[in-house]
Amino acid sequence: MSNKVVISACILGQYCRYDGKTKKIQSVVEAFKGCDIVPFCPEAPLFGTPRERISIVEIEGKQRVVQELTGKDVTEELTKEIETFCKNHPNVSSFVLKSKSPSCGNQTTPILDKNGDIISFGDGLATKIFRQKYPNLSIKDENDFEA
Repeated sequence: MSNKVVISACILGQYCRYDGKTKKIQSVVEAFKGCDIVPFCPEAPLFGTPRERISIVEIEGKQRVVQELTGKDVTEELTKEIETFCKNHPNVSSFVLKSKSPSCGNQTTPILDKNGDIISFGDGLATKIFRQKYPNLSIKDENDFEA
């Protein structure tokens, strides 16, 4: 097994968040020095940076990824992007993903109702897919590395 670690690109310091900013977390960067780090952000290549914010919305009992302003459902586009990433990186050893993100959250992503109210917290779309594709691997977020 390789020591290939997938880390949310914003945590690594890339300016790829919806608001054009970064969320660099030095403790994560330090923890994986010497590892083969693969930056991950499925949203930026599809929607650009900065971009319209997306959320996970429960619609008719199903969780969908929806752009906040336009209401456009982008679940399929994002799913294809994430699945392509998985095909391109079959030998991964672990994940460190951005908490609360609609793509990367690990039991911290707000799940909204159609009115925009939080009804629960769950996994982002990428985290759900990673759990299926890499069932034996650890998925952490930046909170696991804070002092």
